[in-house]
Amino acid sequence: MKQQKQQPVPLGTLIGRELRSENLNKPIVKYGQAALAKKGEDYFLIKTDCQRVPGNPSTSFSVFAIFDGHNGISAAIFAKENLLNHVLSAIPEGIGREEWLQALPRALVAGFVKTDIEFQQRGETSGTTVTFVVIDGWTVTVASVGDSRCILDTQEGIVSLLTVDHRLEENVEERERVTASGGEVARLNVFGGSQVGPLRCWPGGLCLSRSIGDTDVGEYIVPIPHVKQIKLSKAGGRLIIASDGIWDLVTSDNAAQSCRGLPADLAAKLVVKEALRSRGLKDDTTCLVVDIIPSERPVLPLMTKKKQNLLASLVFGKRYQESTKGTNKLSTVGVVEELFEEGSTVLADRLGKESHLDSNSGLLRCAICQVDQPPSESLSVNSGPFFLCESCIIKKDAMEGKKSSSRPTVTA
Repeated sequence: MKQQKQQPVPLGTLIGRELRSENLNKPIVKYGQAALAKKGEDYFLIKTDCQRVPGNPSTSFSVFAIFDGHNGISAAIFAKENLLNHVLSAIPEGIGREEWLQALPRALVAGFVKTDIEFQQRGETSGTTVTFVVIDGWTVTVASVGDSRCILDTQEGIVSLLTVDHRLEENVEERERVTASGGEVARLNVFGGSQVGPLRCWPGGLCLSRSIGDTDVGEYIVPIPHVKQIKLSKAGGRLIIASDGIWDLVTSDNAAQSCRGLPADLAAKLVVKEALRSRGLKDDTTCLVVDIIPSERPVLPLMTKKKQNLLASLVFGKRYQESTKGTNKLSTVGVVEELFEEGSTVLADRLGKESHLDSNSGLLRCAICQVDQPPSESLSVNSGPFFLCESCIIKKDAMEGKKSSSRPTVTA
């Protein structure tokens, strides 16, 4: 019997099969958001339709971010509107997913610094914290300046911090860095010589050591983020991203415990409710809850009886006795894999050693602002293992205490 000739499969069908196969290995991302405003300076960004390769849905990733402004809203709005584009512009084009993820921490540093430079050029004095989360498959990358926080709650019940708080009161390393760069760290002086309140950096009086904006303080308040990149196990996990209006009133463990087993939209509302129970609304409170769930099991586990009782106590306003256990580090085998972590404020440690010379055009590209310039000795001297344009070298030297800040200052 004559064997029937196999019909060729259309290219579109093959591509569709590959996309479906790849998507089966990707988790589902579900999210919820809740907020209550006191001053109206919190902003957030949710973007679930990003693509590493435009037009190719198999390269999709999601971005979630919180911007907690102070001394006005302009810095928070500017960062919300520009930071993502600045980060993506710092990632080389035409690279695969693994190379893209490896380049992301450097691009986040460049994007944060570029956003800060551009905002300062506007001459406005507001500032903002930023907690910026990129989710690509099972890989989570978090970049942060300030005291907004991101925590991870795994299916195994382990709560882990993915950010570092840059509060001068609590962060000894940051206090030492600021004073070594020429800043003064002290509390507010009141009549009679006594000191009150948290530790602040002078001039400016900011309680934070890292932020975007804040033109009225010294360059030792830097926009260089702490970056942490992890890979979740196939069990997935939950991220809780929130401004300090939440974390000043609720511990990381209590926030996670208060909403376990609940869908993300309800979970975000309960975290905000939990924060308000003790002292009411004292600050802007913004919370994003993001669930990263296996595609074959797109439903969170059912609540236990204990959790149902907890939900009832929250709804009916009864006091809930919370656990006081400390937040765990990411150390449990099989829960997460740590891929990268760096918090140095030295750009030479953060921007890599790759050449920024385009072999085709012969132009040098600044590692921060991505501006192309022809190579010359005057441009490349003292820029480190990477190329920086003249204005970015000035910014780099000022942040590292090598030059006095040209910013206007406001004394206390």
